[in-house]
Amino acid sequence: MFLVVTYDVRTVEERVGARRLRRVAKACSSYGIRVQKSVFEMQLGQKEWVELRARLLKEINPDEDSLRIYFLDQTCQNRVEHHGVSRPPNLVEDTLAI
Repeated sequence: MFLVVTYDVRTVEERVGARRLRRVAKACSSYGIRVQKSVFEMQLGQKEWVELRARLLKEINPDEDSLRIYFLDQTCQNRVEHHGVSRPPNLVEDTLAI
């Protein structure tokens, strides 16, 4: 499945919020490619999705943070339009090269 994961972690309480922010980013980067500061694209199987979801829900504070997951079909991946600085990642080729 093709996913886009976005998050907003409240960092007003600097130490605690910054730690949650790092952990959420680390969890996402373990499974996908960062395309913007708090946006990751990923191609996952069901098992990986279950693992990532559990990990993210463990890290966030639902009273302060926001987590959004977009499930997209494979045709959407081919319809992504990108403008600007960096080359958009190819989720299959770029993640296999790691």
